[in-house]
Amino acid sequence: MFTGLIAETGTVVSLEKKVGVTRIRVAAPTLAAQLGTGDSIAVSGVCLTALNITPESFEADLLEETIRRTSLTHLSPGTHVNLELPTPAGTPLGGHVVQGHVDGVGYLLSLTAVTSDADYTDWTLKIAAPASLSPYIVEKGSIAINGISLTVAKTEPAADGAKEVVVAVIPHTYAVTNLHTLQAGDPVNLEVDVLAKYAEQRAAKKNEAETITELSLIAAGF
Repeated sequence: MFTGLIAETGTVVSLEKKVGVTRIRVAAPTLAAQLGTGDSIAVSGVCLTALNITPESFEADLLEETIRRTSLTHLSPGTHVNLELPTPAGTPLGGHVVQGHVDGVGYLLSLTAVTSDADYTDWTLKIAAPASLSPYIVEKGSIAINGISLTVAKTEPAADGAKEVVVAVIPHTYAVTNLHTLQAGDPVNLEVDVLAKYAEQRAAKKNEAETITELSLIAAGF
């Protein structure tokens, strides 16, 4: 489990396509030394398994599911990525529950400074989220964007059931994550709040239980 509080930004060194997988190498001068082979690490919100670790870098394999659901294979050498190690048991949960299981890819629409103060300004981030994730994105709810724990400020409907999602970004987050390197149109990894998905599942089961049919009565012994 992660919290969405980014520990370091790393740099993509290489992406090598192999049979059935793509191997990514990431330079991580601070975190690599803390990794052991097989450890988990979140790379821009994607939980990966660290391999071939050196004092300043690590590799990981991107399987077909990861390639299909995330933006990682769209990256190129030199791209900055957000890095986070798993949260140890008993550690205060400073962000929100982030699994590192990306639900889909959105696209950056804009990143706008709130004030003209070059030394200190908040930012407004707007992304386009796919329609499949729209039911789980609500105002004041949590969302992970490239692995960063953020709060939804507001949502706006878009075409075909999609949503435009607006979040406020404080100066610290802007400075220590890869947000300041993004351009309009860039893909971003999205993970919605897992609690929303569990709530939907429970509600669906409750509704099914309340539906009385001939088969349900027979099953109940009537």
